[in-house]
Amino acid sequence: MMNTIKWPGQQELQAWRHDFHRHPETAFQEHRTSARVAELLKSFGLEVHTGLAGTGVVAVLKGSLGSGPSIGLRADMDALHVTELNQCDHASTHAGRMHACGHDGHTSMLLGAAQALASAPDFAGTVHFIFQPAEENEGGARAMIEEGLFKRFPMDAVYSMHNWPGLPVGTAAVHSTAVMAAFDIFDLTLTGKGCHAAMPHLGKDALLAACQLVTQLPALIAREQEVHKPAVLSVTSFNAGDTYNVMPEVIKLLGTVRCFDMPQRARIEQRFRDAIAATCALHGLEAQLDYRVSYPATINSPQHAEVCAEVLTRVLGEGKVRRDMVPSMASEDFAFMAQECPGVYIWLGNGEDSASLHNPKYDFNDANLPLGMRYWVELVGALLKGGKLPA
Repeated sequence: MMNTIKWPGQQELQAWRHDFHRHPETAFQEHRTSARVAELLKSFGLEVHTGLAGTGVVAVLKGSLGSGPSIGLRADMDALHVTELNQCDHASTHAGRMHACGHDGHTSMLLGAAQALASAPDFAGTVHFIFQPAEENEGGARAMIEEGLFKRFPMDAVYSMHNWPGLPVGTAAVHSTAVMAAFDIFDLTLTGKGCHAAMPHLGKDALLAACQLVTQLPALIAREQEVHKPAVLSVTSFNAGDTYNVMPEVIKLLGTVRCFDMPQRARIEQRFRDAIAATCALHGLEAQLDYRVSYPATINSPQHAEVCAEVLTRVLGEGKVRRDMVPSMASEDFAFMAQECPGVYIWLGNGEDSASLHNPKYDFNDANLPLGMRYWVELVGALLKGGKLPA
């Protein structure tokens, strides 16, 4: 006899989300959030494990229909170092921090799915609910994996979602392969010889060399990379000088590189190093480069993506699932999980009038809460009630 699912209502989902939004916590500091997530999961009757990567939480639910595949559903919990400009009742109470990317909504949707599935676990196999810290820049997914996520909780596939401003609420996007770009960052320090600004011949002009690099480095993309393989190289910070009549001795640049193709990523890094070395040789400078390979590209498993698209069509309706959207040059550390086993990362529309992600006026659209919850529950049914995952 099949059990009837007890769905959390909109008010309950919204209450969770607003509570998380009022109390944002950044990378690896999600102590209150983690404790609240664990408390709720335990109240649903799930087996709960805490402390993975410090603040990560994993809850385990075994189906009532016996053995079968094991899957993971992942939500991120961390906030950003952004000062919120919204005036809503649930605005951040923590100065300089806010949920400007919707992780409060992601967490609440997965909690809702966990409660619903726990009320009627009519499937064969195991579901792991993964609540991950530190998605923003700090690689919390990698940290959870290094601390044994997939060894302690073996999974045959893993899935995640992100809200997407610009897409209407009630729509979604599913990519068959690449969905988010790889992400590298660099710190470059150029050291020359400072001098009086009226006598530049007595120095070694690191400022001029830095300016040349800022204008020349994008050519490594525009003129050296294959046009059908998207890539971006951006210098995002330029620090130099303190006054009017001194040529600075030290210049500091920060920036990022994004692409989808891993051999291309290695070529860009090498040519980047070549350009710096050539410029420094020309101007007689010394360079110190800290180039950090950060997140890999997020690549969906095509067969699993088809299942996700079919489920979303059932939840949202015909014509509501986009399959043609261009991958984003933004990055996502779910990529580390998708490298370990087949994975799919989908976008759920946050509204055409939504502020962009990481904007101080952004807010997760509460209308998505029941949609995301139902997607997770229907996905579990599609994957585990048949007893066999896509090949």
